[in-house]
Amino acid sequence: MLTLNQLLKKPRINKSYKSKSLKLKHNPQKRAVCLRVLTMAPKKPNSANRRVVKVNIIQYGTKLTAKIPGESHNLQQHSTVLLSGARARDLIGVRYIAIRGKYDLSPVAKRAQSRSRYGVKKHI
Repeated sequence: MLTLNQLLKKPRINKSYKSKSLKLKHNPQKRAVCLRVLTMAPKKPNSANRRVVKVNIIQYGTKLTAKIPGESHNLQQHSTVLLSGARARDLIGVRYIAIRGKYDLSPVAKRAQSRSRYGVKKHI
């Protein structure tokens, strides 16, 4: 416990919330260019290889890793993707996801449920 004199010298500061997706610089989404498309093995107990992409946010010049959600994708080197801050729990160090159906990343084909997450329009 601090004494009164210590508190008068240096008052307590309420530490504000620190975002975990700091590389987006407090933007909800950011455009980036693919440097490399690869797969990663998740942490135990999961085992299926996950598709990830190493990207470069041109505006800031920062390189990071983002997960590609859903089945199959059409990304290549130099493709443009839209990134969002969202943690991939079973992938170490991956704090971003690529948004499907924007720029060069195509939506998931024949998707019927959870369509907004995978960039699919409603087919009537």
